[in-house]
Amino acid sequence: MTVRVGVAALALAVVAACTPQPPGPQPPAGGGGGGNGPKIEGCPVFPADNAWNTDVSGFAVHPNSANFINQILSTAGTNTARTKLHPDFGGNGEYGIPYIVVGSNEPLRNINWTAYGDESDPGPYPIPPNAPIEGGSSSDGDRHVIAVQSGTCKLFELYRAFWRGDHWDADSGTKWDLNSNATRPLGWTSADAAGLAVLPGLARYDEVAAGEIKHALRFTVSQTQKGYILPATHYASSSTDPNRPPMGLRLRLKASFDVSGYTGQARVILNALKKYGMIVADNGSPWFITGAADPRWNDDDLRQLKSVPGSAFEAVNTGPIQR
Repeated sequence: MTVRVGVAALALAVVAACTPQPPGPQPPAGGGGGGNGPKIEGCPVFPADNAWNTDVSGFAVHPNSANFINQILSTAGTNTARTKLHPDFGGNGEYGIPYIVVGSNEPLRNINWTAYGDESDPGPYPIPPNAPIEGGSSSDGDRHVIAVQSGTCKLFELYRAFWRGDHWDADSGTKWDLNSNATRPLGWTSADAAGLAVLPGLARYDEVAAGEIKHALRFTVSQTQKGYILPATHYASSSTDPNRPPMGLRLRLKASFDVSGYTGQARVILNALKKYGMIVADNGSPWFITGAADPRWNDDDLRQLKSVPGSAFEAVNTGPIQR
């Protein structure tokens, strides 16, 4: 279960309104249009110049990269499997985070916030009662529920969601405009601990089948620091250890890592990790990358990813750490 740490929502909203965006290589907060970036049902998954969709293969290595990588590796203890990449999706669709596409006429359902309502976008949301839930209807995990509304190109995401017969209960939730680069107010959470959208960080089968993923992937580490790097807007830790990765830290598979021996779906994913990298989005098992739940994943292909060591990654500098 995700643990979220923050200060009063009203104070955070004031800070967000008064604090200018820091300098750095992050894309602008405005933006619009899909360009050549990823799409779902004709909708952009954020503009092509969005941070998720930015090619970071030429970005400078973060000055604290070695310490960040070593800290993540150190959390594995004697479990060497936790020092390597791990696809947290597959298994005939059993694993991964599902999403659903709904039409612009989908009825709205009320949302009852059960934990972080002061940092959630008010309902109702066009999420049907039978929307797929991460881990299944009996799951006791994060229970993400995600809906893309075609036509309007809006994204609706819930965290710890339960259908209650006439409404959804959820710990938190966010409405995203897929044509905009706008972030959450500084300090606010979302359906993810880092204040990020979940959907744009998922490896999706249709992209891999087409031969290219055009965005960064979402991944987890077991320990983070009290800080975040935009487009993340929220931390989920009280630690001031500067060597723990902040939320929003972006790792890139080193250009020197040889992917020629990898095949199929694994090869496509590794190429994306070289070009777009992966972003710390939540506390969880180290090196776990997330994909959409889909029965078409090839587990034999994905299993190749488990041989990629965490030491093959480096942190890239995408902006200062906010606290």
